[in-house]
Amino acid sequence: MTPPATAMPALETRGLTVRFGGHVAVDNVSCRFTPGTLTAIVGPNGAGKTTYFNLVSGQLRATSGQVLVEGEDITSLSPSARAKRGLGRAFQLTNLFPDLTTLENVRLAVQSRAEAGWSLLKVWNGRRDLIEKAEEVLERVRLSDKRDIAPKALSHGDQRKLEVALLIAMEPRVFMFDEPTAGMSVDEVPTVLELIRDIKQRGNATVLLVEHKMDVVRSLADRIIVLHNGALVADGDPAQVIASPVVQEAYLGVEAANG
Repeated sequence: MTPPATAMPALETRGLTVRFGGHVAVDNVSCRFTPGTLTAIVGPNGAGKTTYFNLVSGQLRATSGQVLVEGEDITSLSPSARAKRGLGRAFQLTNLFPDLTTLENVRLAVQSRAEAGWSLLKVWNGRRDLIEKAEEVLERVRLSDKRDIAPKALSHGDQRKLEVALLIAMEPRVFMFDEPTAGMSVDEVPTVLELIRDIKQRGNATVLLVEHKMDVVRSLADRIIVLHNGALVADGDPAQVIASPVVQEAYLGVEAANG
């Protein structure tokens, strides 16, 4: 399911590589991601999935290769500059302001998106439109009833929902989720998956998802790419990729051995 060469990808990596000493953690990965699609990135532990995400979002500098957003080379840009170009990243560990309220967390993201700065007081009280936008985002992620609660007092599942809210508030063109269901209870997982599915279905966003749970991958993904030892070893339709011998050996076989 590789996009046609004529399609302008929302995100593209060309020969993306990073070495740590003699270890190649991501090895010459070239991929194109088109608007309106959700791609799951899978592979055994240590395959390079999160490292690949870190290269795309700018937390790591590539040894070689390029990252492009809508055809623009952003390889030399900082994470914040990449965010302004439309890359939105959620992490395995929640990345919130723990002592502010839930609403204030979202309001800061809305305020930043509106290029009104990050001050807690400046602009906020005089911009009812920003407040209403933050309230709309909280309603969308089903956290309106927790608007006055600090994130540190929320359940882990609600913290993940709030992190999704921050991404939504920033209105990126590319959403990147790194194991969004990690550490969540069975009851909490469906709500977060529903939010990710909603992001994909609204507008024309591009969604990348690193996930270990194959049932989650099957339920959400239009496409699967598989990394193994840092290299791209499979790319295509979920059913075909999951059934392929290279994935059975590289991914499922390792899982079985570890289990």
